[in-house]
Amino acid sequence: MNRMLDTLRGERRARAFLLTYAQSALGNGMAIVALLVLAYERKPSPWAITLVLLAYDLPPGFLGPLAGALVDRVSRRWCVIAADLVRCGAFAGMAAAGSIEATIGFALLAGAATALYSPAALSSLPSLVPEERLPVITSLYGGITDGGRTVGPALAAVLFPLVGADGVMLIDSATFAVSALVLSAIPFGEAMQRVTLTDSPPSFMNEVREGLRETMRVPIARVVVITSTGVILFASMLNVAELPLTHELGGGASAFAVLLTLQGVGVVIGSLSGARGGGLGEYKGRYVAGALAVTVGMAAMAVLPWLVAAGVGFAVFGLGNGLQVVHERLIFQRAIPQRLMGRAFALLDALGAWAFAIAYLIGGATVSLLGNRGAIGVAAGGALAITLYALVALQQAPDPVLEAV
Repeated sequence: MNRMLDTLRGERRARAFLLTYAQSALGNGMAIVALLVLAYERKPSPWAITLVLLAYDLPPGFLGPLAGALVDRVSRRWCVIAADLVRCGAFAGMAAAGSIEATIGFALLAGAATALYSPAALSSLPSLVPEERLPVITSLYGGITDGGRTVGPALAAVLFPLVGADGVMLIDSATFAVSALVLSAIPFGEAMQRVTLTDSPPSFMNEVREGLRETMRVPIARVVVITSTGVILFASMLNVAELPLTHELGGGASAFAVLLTLQGVGVVIGSLSGARGGGLGEYKGRYVAGALAVTVGMAAMAVLPWLVAAGVGFAVFGLGNGLQVVHERLIFQRAIPQRLMGRAFALLDALGAWAFAIAYLIGGATVSLLGNRGAIGVAAGGALAITLYALVALQQAPDPVLEAV
């Protein structure tokens, strides 16, 4: 905690970046709930919800490598600002749209902007603080992200009776405008870029391919990419089974909300744990511990037939998720050259988006065949296999030697 407070007090640029990110993350957490409400109001069908979720979540899967290459070519600060301005317009458009088709279109636009924002923001963190404070700002960034997802829906529930779902969307739009305005005044301390926008399109596509190849050539990065994608694939199957499991254990909507809150609190705690820093070997150990906690949490949900035990499982699952994600990022910051950072983080985002989509499909099929607890048990088994792979592969992977910048 002292390390986090010292960083916030001593690093003016980092403080401004994190504070403006906190208000937009909270707004985004509210807006995701409002998006589902608006979609169902405009077309009362489960397919409406499915389509807007796919429109918002899948663009990183298609655009991630391109966005990452752009982030590595031009000013990362202006990529962040541009993404915020696009999301400002997209969420305002969703509030004003009168049809489900327009809502889906604006959701696609917001998803595309998020595909640019995430690698740009993560790649910018090393330019905002000295190296010894990089674990702190990375952990705070993750904790704010997860905190917004946890607190935002509850705040949306309070605001819905006052301003409606479209009003919540406009509030979120305003948070992105504030973010863009504040960030335009913060110098990021970026190095000069290697290329300019006057380069030909084939050169740009070569950089996309180069980034993917070079990231996967780093042994430790390759293990993390495979492990994180695999854990997302199996852990996301829980999204299909968790609500029916709650009912199966005798809980209702309120119990489900409590379980998700426990999970969210666990994620935030896990994310903030990275602030203590450490060496690469410690990061690898905590990363594997996070994947193992995800596995243990799902196993508890699958095996123990009590709602309270499920609550513990949700909390452990969330703790592991936060622990794994923050140390995934810290490992990348140690293993990947700065010139490739945008493409490396975009690759993780892209594969994660596809893993989410596939998990929803196989999760539904597995629940239909094996029931809720059976499906969660299969997911826990798959996550355990991935965790064991990471344990062995990370021990064998040599520590990277970064090129001079």
